[in-house]
Formats: sequence, C-alpha cells, structure tokens
Amino acid sequence: MVPLVLDWLIPDQTCDDAKKNRTTYLCQENSNCTDADNGNGYQCHCLEGFRGNPYLQNGCQDINECVTSQPCSGICTNLRGTYKCSCPVGYEGDGRNDGKGCTLIIHEKRFRSTDVILGVSISFLLILLGVSWLYWGLRQRKISRQREFFLENGGRLMLQRLLSEHEGSVESVRIFTDEELKKATDHYHESRILGQGGQGTVYRGVLPNNTVVAIKKAKILDRSQVENFVNELIILSQINHRNVVKLIGCCFETEVPLLVYEFVTNGTLSDHIHKCGHESTLSWMARLRIAGETVGALSYLHYDASTQILHRDIKSTNILLDENYTAKVSDFGASRLVPLDRMQLTTLVQGTLGYLDPEYFHSSQLTEKSDVYSFGVVLAELLTGLRALSFERAENERNLSMYFASAIKGERLLEIIDLRVLNEGNPEEIKKVAVLASRCLRVKGEDRPTMKEVATELEGLMRVMYRHPWVNQSCDLEEAEHLLSERSRKCDGILKSTASGNDYSTSNQVPFEIESGR
Repeated sequence: MVPLVLDWLIPDQTCDDAKKNRTTYLCQENSNCTDADNGNGYQCHCLEGFRGNPYLQNGCQDINECVTSQPCSGICTNLRGTYKCSCPVGYEGDGRNDGKGCTLIIHEKRFRSTDVILGVSISFLLILLGVSWLYWGLRQRKISRQREFFLENGGRLMLQRLLSEHEGSVESVRIFTDEELKKATDHYHESRILGQGGQGTVYRGVLPNNTVVAIKKAKILDRSQVENFVNELIILSQINHRNVVKLIGCCFETEVPLLVYEFVTNGTLSDHIHKCGHESTLSWMARLRIAGETVGALSYLHYDASTQILHRDIKSTNILLDENYTAKVSDFGASRLVPLDRMQLTTLVQGTLGYLDPEYFHSSQLTEKSDVYSFGVVLAELLTGLRALSFERAENERNLSMYFASAIKGERLLEIIDLRVLNEGNPEEIKKVAVLASRCLRVKGEDRPTMKEVATELEGLMRVMYRHPWVNQSCDLEEAEHLLSERSRKCDGILKSTASGNDYSTSNQVPFEIESGR
C-alpha cells in the first residue's frame, strides 16, 4: 500500500494573470495566491494567523493563538491575524514564552528613584526660597539705609532750616504720612495719574478736607532722586510768589520721595498753545499777560529771592495755568541755588532739547542767561504757535529758535506768526515782542538781556498796549467774558507789574485787570 496525495490547482493561469480579472479570481479574503509547483496554474493559501478553505467565502478564519498555542507567559491578547503578549502590573519583560517572559519588579529600586526625584525637587525649592528671602532682605536693608541717608542728610537738616529761616513769616511745610497720601490717591491708582516725566509721576490727590493736590512721586530710589527731592523742597520753601506753584508739603516715610503741591487746574501752557491741531485757545493779549507773569516770576528768582535761583528747565510744559489762566512756574527739581559770590556754576548739562542754551550745552557753565535763552524759546512759541522742536517740520525749521532768528533776519517774521496773533495784534507791537525774543535767543550769553531787563521791556510794552484805544474798544469781547471772572474783572486798563520785586505774596498780589486779553 502507498499513501495517496490529492493536490489542487487552478489551471492555465498564473497568479498575476488571475488577479487581473477579479470576477474569475478564486482566492477569497484573508488568503494569498501562489503559482503552483506541479503544473501550469495557481493555488490559494490562508494568510498566516488564519486557517480554513481559501476558496470559500469567509473560509479563512482567525486563529486564536492565546487558546491554541498559549505563546505568552504573561497576559495574551488575541489580535486579528496575530496576538500580543504583555506583563501584569508589578512585572517587567516581553511576556513571551520564547522571550524574556515576565519578572517581578524590585520595589526598593522603584521607590529609591522616586525618592531621588522628590529630594532634588524639594532641594531646588528650598534653594529658590532661600535666594528670594536673601534678595528681599538685602533690598529692604538697602531701602532702609537709603531712607536713613535721606532723613539724616537731607530731611531733618532741611526741616531745621525751614523752621529757623521762615518761622513766623510763612506757613510751615506740612509733613504727610504714607497712609495719608495713599488714601488721597486711591493707592496711586492709574486713573489718578496727571502726567509722567523724567523725574517721576504726578498724581491727583484729594485730602480729607476735600483740598485737591498734585503729588509728585519719584520713579526710582537712588541718591540723585533724593538730592533732587531735597533740592526742590529747599528751593520751593524759600519762594513765596503768586506765579510759582506752591509747595504744600512732603512725605519722608515712603521708599521714594514725595512732594505735595497745590493743584493747578487748567493744564500747561504747551497744551493751550499746541492742542487742537495747533489752533491756540489763547488770545494775543492773554499770551502777553502769561509771558509777563512768567518773566516776572523768573526775575524774582534771579534777583529778589534770598539766594539767586536758576530754574534750568524753563519750557512751556513747566508753565501751568490755573482756572483764571494765571501762569504758575513749576518743576524745580533741576534748579540750582547760586551763592552770592558766584556768577556761574559748572554743572552736568541738564535741560530739554529745543530749550537748552547752546552756550551752556557746550561749556557746562550755567548762568542766569541760560534761563533767559529758554524763556526766549517760550516767547517764540507764544508768537508762532510752533513747538520748540519738531521733526515733522522741514529740516531748516525743526529747531524753533534757529527758524525764528532766520525769519527775523530775512524779514519774514509775519510769515511764521500765529494767525490769531496776527488778527488780534498790532504789527508793530508783535515785531517789538519778536525782537525781544530774538535778543533772548542770541548764541552768546553776554549778548542777551537779563531777566529783569526782559521783564521791564515787556511791562513797558504792555502798559502802552493797555492805553491804546484799540484795547478799550474790545472790552466787550465774548472771549474776555469767557476767560475772566465777571465778578472781579472790569475794563479799566489796570496793569499789575510782574517785574516788581515788592508784592509777591499771594495775599498782596492783585491779578491783571485786562478785559480784552483776559
């Protein structure tokens, strides 16, 4: 007897030819085609992981290896055509019988790694906290030392000086607490900011008696800020002039210096000259009056104060206007006291571009003529309505002082004068004021007039103007009624001198009585 072997093939076609015609191709799903070894044809075989009849629909069925062969020592998961081995929790390996299998994880090793990671994290946090604590401690120590420096080398000496020099003559500067000023400014809320500059931020504050004040807070706490703080405090404590912003008090308790001033309600001169597309809200007569009040205050600082004071930063943004449009000179942080035996001071150049005296800029020699130059720029602003420095203008017109001097030299003055000034002013009067401004703007300080001479010339010019019939005819101008209090202003042509050195206290000063120009 011999074994009988029955073999099958699909004749007369190869696999590649059979696959081209899917309707006659006999291999079903989960099967594969191979060319026959025993003749011209092809045979069908189930894919690996499947078994059954490849010629029947659904004839090749998935083999569950997890049941039939048990290939895993761990967890076996049957998949279509294959299987997956894995290890249970707490074990490691590939979970296969023919591989690494599954071995128990040593818990001590796992816990040791976790402890290392936890220890490193806790150590890092402790180091971070230690560094933060050290930084905070050093910062507080620095602040404490600086505050102590301020009190010992500025604050107490300044207070002693105030009490000894002014006791019985002026009201003492009030010393505010930190809590009082925090409450007045709603803890220095952003909505209370009036303005910001190089030296600090100014806040609007309301005291318990409903008095509105301006509180100046320095940006950073360093020696220069403390010196500027004490400097401004000492200078303002010696000034009693209606056209200089009044210092109400100060605070020694805070990290940064604080000064408290009277609140001037109507903004800066710069606002009124340059706002609304360069259309000024100030009449010609009003501009002259503001110029006269400003130069009167500066003349007082130069010649009538107990010690000569050089402002060093005169500009239209440092001239404030109150509700009656009365000028108030402000910001004395950069100012300097000049001893009686000195004509000039050698200082680090400080000021604002466009207003800065070129001679002072090149020599560092600060004199009273440096303030005269800066006031000349302000006077040119009042005449032209142009900013002291603007890169929006042509290159030869960017610097107002040079542009102004060039216009006068070329007899083109009236071309650059503000339209409102031209419409309201007498051309001869305008030219006289312009010539005075050009003299203030001369390059050499010795060629400029003194502040007292400027004040005298402006005063004389204004007296002539107030006696002119044109002024009397404009007493009923609607603008005058708008800008002046109807109760206290009458058109009688009275002019209060701003250059005199006699009546500078607030109680004795009489406002200008000018209807046509406010």
